[in-house]
Amino acid sequence: MAFRIYTKTGDKGETGLFGGKRLPKDDLRIEAYGTIDELNATVGALADEVRSIDIRTNLRQIQNDLFVIGSHLATVPGKILTLPPLPEDQIKVMETLMDEWDETLPPLKNFILPGGHPTVSKAHMARCICRRSERRVISLAHREDISPIIVIYLNRLSDFFFMLGRKLAQDLQIEEIIWEPRS
Repeated sequence: MAFRIYTKTGDKGETGLFGGKRLPKDDLRIEAYGTIDELNATVGALADEVRSIDIRTNLRQIQNDLFVIGSHLATVPGKILTLPPLPEDQIKVMETLMDEWDETLPPLKNFILPGGHPTVSKAHMARCICRRSERRVISLAHREDISPIIVIYLNRLSDFFFMLGRKLAQDLQIEEIIWEPRS
């Protein structure tokens, strides 16, 4: 018999964690790793559009990192399972890239609006979903023991997407949209 994607085990509104525990699908833990999954899909869509092989490679690494983070969040707390290590080293990689980009970007003197090009917009969408992911993980951390590396990674990642949006606008020769408040 072929593998089937549907198991019917979630038909009553529950899902299973790695380690066997079942939780309601609206549990904060499920919401946290589900939002990470949403972010991962958005990063994939962004990577599909990016012309730069270096940036695309970084985005694929971020997707892998998010999968690891999701696996940690999807595991029964305290259950001893062999999981890939959290991507603590990638935080410095993101910081280095942002510093490099910042040296070539015009100084930021105003707030900018997301947009100007579909690829730039996707970077900002990833930033917003990343911030929501961070909020969900922090909410979960108030209730359960969550590695602080996950929160640090997500916080840095949202900054990364902001800077990436600016970098992509520069590479695409798109003028950033300056926020102009009504007088």
